[in-house]
Amino acid sequence: MRFTGTKSYVAGKDLMVAVNAAITLQRPLLVKGEPGTGKTELAFQIAEALGLRLLQWTVKSTTRAAQGLYEYDAVSRLRDSQLGDERVHDIRNYIRPGKLWDAFTSEERVVLLIDEIDKADIEFPNDLLQELDKMSFDVTETGETVSARHRPIVVITSNNEKELPDAFLRRCFFHYIQFPDPETLHQIVDVHYPDIKQDLVRAALTQFYEIREQPGLKKKPSTSEALDWIRLLVAEDVEARDLRENATSVLPKLHGALLKNEQDVHLFERLAFLARRG
Repeated sequence: MRFTGTKSYVAGKDLMVAVNAAITLQRPLLVKGEPGTGKTELAFQIAEALGLRLLQWTVKSTTRAAQGLYEYDAVSRLRDSQLGDERVHDIRNYIRPGKLWDAFTSEERVVLLIDEIDKADIEFPNDLLQELDKMSFDVTETGETVSARHRPIVVITSNNEKELPDAFLRRCFFHYIQFPDPETLHQIVDVHYPDIKQDLVRAALTQFYEIREQPGLKKKPSTSEALDWIRLLVAEDVEARDLRENATSVLPKLHGALLKNEQDVHLFERLAFLARRG
């Protein structure tokens, strides 16, 4: 069972090595990188390439680790007891399995995506250490133990919003997705838009990297934003010659796809004003 990428996902050699190493070691794959570099999409592509089902657990600031195991709905049980419902006599009727429970009890191996783990409380990763190590957990209310029938392939993404505990990091295989170089990004564009004019792609990517490298930029545009921008250029029938001006001499066309805050828009407006005065 080896990952070699898919037709719709350009995976570099280092990334393929990381995925296969995590599978071999049976360790969670911890993936970091700039937002929009395909961290979440990687889990979908691993599942597609290996013919496995994907389970996605999207972490939020209010998410607790226990929710990934199960939740006990005491409120519903109390209500049913007041109504005289026969279901109240079996506590299992009020146990709500979480994503880890689903992954552990699946009839076949699955890919489990724990997405944006750094959004949760700092203790969240530590609270999952034992479960991800032993691939089992106890259900306090029923006294049963849920163990993995097949060890899932676990992909964990992080946007580096906060540091993860050392004890958690030791149990993961780590990979940082570097921002693609122009050649790789060109390949990614060709995968998504196979019939696009190549002179437009070259002109667009030249301007895109000029924008990313502009000093003082608060938020650099990502891979996904580059794809959105190029899609808009095609939809608006923009020609390559319309993009050949220096990125700082005019406000970029359809800049709302690339510049996502007023500070960066004002930066390019000032640069364009200075260029006109010059």
